[in-house]
Amino acid sequence: MRLLPISIRSVILCVFALCAVTPLWAHESWLSPVTVPLVAGDSARLTLHAGENFDGDLLGFSASQTLDLRKFNPGGNTDLRALLPRDTSTSALLVPVTVPGTNVVIFNSHPNLITLSADTFHAYLHDEGLDFIKAQREASGDAAKPGRERYRRFVKTLMHVAPSSDAVSSQAIKPDTTHSILTGQRLEISPVTNPLLMLPGDVLDVRVVFDGKPLKGGLLKAWHRRGDQTFIIQAKTAADGSASFDLPYAGPWMISVVHMIPVIGVINVDWDSLWSNLSFNLADKR
Repeated sequence: MRLLPISIRSVILCVFALCAVTPLWAHESWLSPVTVPLVAGDSARLTLHAGENFDGDLLGFSASQTLDLRKFNPGGNTDLRALLPRDTSTSALLVPVTVPGTNVVIFNSHPNLITLSADTFHAYLHDEGLDFIKAQREASGDAAKPGRERYRRFVKTLMHVAPSSDAVSSQAIKPDTTHSILTGQRLEISPVTNPLLMLPGDVLDVRVVFDGKPLKGGLLKAWHRRGDQTFIIQAKTAADGSASFDLPYAGPWMISVVHMIPVIGVINVDWDSLWSNLSFNLADKR
């Protein structure tokens, strides 16, 4: 592991990981950023992944695990769940893109249950900036008990769509704010600046909301893979849910955050954890 002397606003940690350093239970899930050029009339090939250090296995898409799957563009939004197979899963999803400009696809999962030993649970809480949950467990005398949680995924990816070659003037790309739209995810990362219009070294401003309100003190992580190494930048959200990152490299990026709240009145579940991320491809030229 080696530290890089990079100047980054609101950064807590900046590190290259030469091997897997995140415990196996702390899995992220993301939509792989689209890196090929898209024009109106194309289909974007989307894949859903889970793993560590922005490197993982295909999860696939299935109706049974999908609460919501939706595409947003300057013309509105479209429910994509009709694209899912009914009784099986598919490794990739071909999403038609017909409107030029910024297109956003979200995936929200149904909840899943997991139980972790107390030590493992507390290590996971610390890694995700959730030490206040450990403090609550200690205050209630539950620190030695296993961590029983119900987790949900709120996944989002951004992609740029250019006009088709035979586009009429009405199809030309106009400035839009689709990148920053709030899609209704319970825990959501919304970019204030459009990362699809950025270059390496530009500042990405984001805002995090939980239940429609700014999330204060959320630990955000920006992930980027370079070969077999993972570059991670960390920042905490301010009172208004905002945070900023200087993104030094072109290519695929993922921004992630985890939040947790107590569960009341449910047998065998003590905590609701919400995992949110945003993925995009940072161009090497405008």
